[in-house]
Amino acid sequence: MFLWIAEQFGYEGIFNLFRYLTFRAGAATATALFLGLLIGPKFIGWLRVRQGKGQPIREDGPQTHLAKRGTPTMGGLMILTCVTVAMLLWMDFFNRYLWGCLIITVGFGLIGFLDDYDKVTKKSHKGVSGKVRLAAEFVVAGAGCAIMIWGAGTELYIPFYNGPVIDLGWFYIVFAAFVVVGAGNAVNLTDGLDGLATMPVIIASLAFLLISYLVGNAIFSSYLGIPHVLGSGDLTVLCSAIIGAGLAFLWFNAPPAAVFMGDTGSLALGGALGAIAVATRHEIVLAIIGGLFVLEAVSVIVQVFFYKRTGKRVFKMAPIHHHFEQVGWSEPTVVIRFWIISFVLALAGLSTLKLR
Repeated sequence: MFLWIAEQFGYEGIFNLFRYLTFRAGAATATALFLGLLIGPKFIGWLRVRQGKGQPIREDGPQTHLAKRGTPTMGGLMILTCVTVAMLLWMDFFNRYLWGCLIITVGFGLIGFLDDYDKVTKKSHKGVSGKVRLAAEFVVAGAGCAIMIWGAGTELYIPFYNGPVIDLGWFYIVFAAFVVVGAGNAVNLTDGLDGLATMPVIIASLAFLLISYLVGNAIFSSYLGIPHVLGSGDLTVLCSAIIGAGLAFLWFNAPPAAVFMGDTGSLALGGALGAIAVATRHEIVLAIIGGLFVLEAVSVIVQVFFYKRTGKRVFKMAPIHHHFEQVGWSEPTVVIRFWIISFVLALAGLSTLKLR
């Protein structure tokens, strides 16, 4: 909005600031952060009154989690509110990549909200049918990706290789939707401990903030040998808004958590990361930067696969963060060590920008 207003005034005087992407990105972080800290206490209080007993806790999960009964969920609504407000204030209204990512973020948040609402009202950890949820996610992801891809290239790029590998044509939309849905559900599986998903999402957003800026700059992208996507630089505003909103939420989600983000937040944040990766043509790099999310998802797939065929479990409990709880790690230990892993993987992902 402010960019449009500045344009109406011809970018004169102080309005010239709004032309700079770095200024708008920093402003988006500050807006989302302070808005989250401002509305957080009353919002959490409202959730606690509305939900009563809060998020249902699984009886077959770690016994230490039973102490979390009564903690409200759907805290992702706060994250979505902060990100959306910051975006609408500081984004370029004519940038299709931002609109595509915003559609996916809000759409996935809505799907997660319906799932959380079903769990809370039924007082059960089982929400919306998995098939229905996946179908809805693919529809939203497909629509958002189509907006971003329309009229743009459909080539696939991989790390350590200079130039496109293959042109997927219209199949790229299917591939892109799969990336977005996979990222959304991987982050959703990671969100099992206080602060576990939030900080890795912030770290991944920081990494993609840099990637978005470089990919959107013709000089830097040419020097590094990475694809140049005109207009993708404005995705730094979205990454910055996620960072600000994530920090604000972490203030209230730090152990012991006053609120859980629920599927409302985890699906939205994961979908946003997937959408940003698609827009910047760094889908494969997302698997490296978000390697922690991949590990969590793979641990569930492996556990289910082997249990159905052998009746035996590979891990004591899945996702894998519960496995480490079961072998004796305390919750803060698991969370902080997983944060460290996430940081190292982000650095590894960023290193691929130069190794081409």
